[in-house]
Amino acid sequence: MPSNDVRTLLHTAVPAVAAGAIATVVSGVVAGGEGAIGAVAGTLVVVLFMGIGLVVLQRTAKSMPQLFQAMGLMLYTAQLLVLFIFLSLLKGTTLFDFKAFSLTLLATTIVWVAAQARAYMKAKVLYVEPEKSGSTT
Repeated sequence: MPSNDVRTLLHTAVPAVAAGAIATVVSGVVAGGEGAIGAVAGTLVVVLFMGIGLVVLQRTAKSMPQLFQAMGLMLYTAQLLVLFIFLSLLKGTTLFDFKAFSLTLLATTIVWVAAQARAYMKAKVLYVEPEKSGSTT
């Protein structure tokens, strides 16, 4: 993974994990141990889903740059649909507090998307490939 991609991943994952940690503490205080487990599970789901999506998007940008925008829109739509499906499947679970899980899932997703947008705005990515010096074509 190139350094720009790692930097983007770090600048998105760290705020999401921090938001998840805050949500875990709040959920632990409000809903007890089950709330904390639900918040941790929600954070892990978001970091895994969004992290995999970011890696896929970066690889697509490298191999097929003409599909980058369409792939990004499709990927975000698919991620949100999968998260909603995940929520509906776990709605009746007794493993953890579902309300803490779902609120943490929502909050960390919003933080991830905002941090990713900020990371892309701050990145200094060349949109024109410079010519190599000394080449005559």
